[in-house]
Amino acid sequence: MADRTVIEWNKEDLDALGILKIDVLALGMLTCIAKCFDLIAEHHGRRFDLATVPPDDPAVYDMLCKADSVGVFQVESRAQMTMLPRLKPRCFYDLVIEVAIVRPGPIQGDMVHPYLRRRDKKEAVDYPSEELREVLGRTLGVPLFQEQAMKIAIVAAGFTPSEADQLRRAMAAFRRAGTIQLFGEKLVAGMIERGYSADFADRCFKQIEGFGEYGFPESHAASFALLVYVSAWLKCHYPAAFAAAILNSQPMGFYAPAQLVRDACEHAVEARPPDINHSLWDCTLEPATTEGLALRLGLRLVKGAHVAELSKLLENRGNGYMTLTALWRRSGVLPTTLERLADADAYQSLGLSRRQALWNVKALAPKPLPLFAAVGEEEIPEEHEVALPVMAALEEVAEDYRALSLSLKAHPVSFLRDVFTDEGVVTNARLAELPSERYVTVSGLVLIRQRPGTASGVIFMTIEDETGVANLVVWTDVFERFQQAVLTGQLVVVRGRLQHEGAVIARRRAGPSTTTRHGYEI
Repeated sequence: MADRTVIEWNKEDLDALGILKIDVLALGMLTCIAKCFDLIAEHHGRRFDLATVPPDDPAVYDMLCKADSVGVFQVESRAQMTMLPRLKPRCFYDLVIEVAIVRPGPIQGDMVHPYLRRRDKKEAVDYPSEELREVLGRTLGVPLFQEQAMKIAIVAAGFTPSEADQLRRAMAAFRRAGTIQLFGEKLVAGMIERGYSADFADRCFKQIEGFGEYGFPESHAASFALLVYVSAWLKCHYPAAFAAAILNSQPMGFYAPAQLVRDACEHAVEARPPDINHSLWDCTLEPATTEGLALRLGLRLVKGAHVAELSKLLENRGNGYMTLTALWRRSGVLPTTLERLADADAYQSLGLSRRQALWNVKALAPKPLPLFAAVGEEEIPEEHEVALPVMAALEEVAEDYRALSLSLKAHPVSFLRDVFTDEGVVTNARLAELPSERYVTVSGLVLIRQRPGTASGVIFMTIEDETGVANLVVWTDVFERFQQAVLTGQLVVVRGRLQHEGAVIARRRAGPSTTTRHGYEI
């Protein structure tokens, strides 16, 4: 870029020279939102931007309170989905808190449960002084943001603004430098000197110390909360456009395209497979069979197919291809690419099954003969058609997953449901109907594995069956017994105890644990 200067200096050096440093985050969700705005303008005739999305929409908050947040910025993780029904956000500042509270800092600093108890009116909010009421009033007496920690140090412990900024730096560098203890002694002593109890001062420091495990500034949380609200609003009111936009912005977020497409279908979006006559590189929107818009999956989802090759197919498509041979001759696409498209069952508009398309591709020469280069638009019928055995439904789904990592035909677990039912395995959707404290068994494909550094060795897994998703909490003793299954299993069966605690779950340490998106855990 013209007139741009790149300085590869350490941030501390920049600060020493008085040069302002600003972090500019290249967030994938910004790309997704921009693409979604473009799709809405194209298909609905309405142009939005971040500033014109209608604020405070009750339907958006209703959706988030149900943890219906797959694909929504920052609040789609297992921990956030567990927190949403407990926090019950009803305004923008609630989203600011939601973003900040599910962080190692607040969790390690024992800020989460006190805040939730006070929000639910189960614990009184007590402010030791009016000065602290002004600092902590919006967060019910619990310091959730770095700015609050700095203000506590100033108004309650006598820090100067410069010393408070040094405290902020110590919080940010806690793991690396370990200097926060020096400020802790000054903070506790200063608070006691100003009439605060030693117990309260120690508790404040422990909470502030927790920010060393990554806490948020309020300004950062507010910026993220805006993207939470906007992405949730788009998902709520334009689910087809949002699904297309997020698929076209991959890779990003917690979920693979299979889960994003499934979630769109659960929100009444009609999804259609990739097709050589209907798909573009990106996912697009088409008139639905009944009303509204359908999601047409793009050729970008086909494994092994490159954009340069498929661009030739799209540029020469014209009014469409009538035969596979005509496609090959007009586009000049390599047979290997045609084979990848056949693997993805992308010739349905030609009336070719996956197996028949593969058969026809295999009959092609490495490249079109020069004799036929001048044929141009003339459509030549396929030759040597043979009757091939019809693929079983399970085979079709398996091939879909190999070629696209998803299938619109059926879910793989559905083919095992009769066996699972005989063995007492319940569907994930049924967890909402079962009583608390009951031992149940569920199954599903493994979608996500996580082992956060702050989780003391606990592993979180997300599994999916044909009815919904569930999140497994694998405790360390269980992991030691089933290490191979936890780390490498693609399809798992899990038994544990179902526990309800309000809208979400409290589970006892009795084995593996799972929670559905709607807040039920086993």
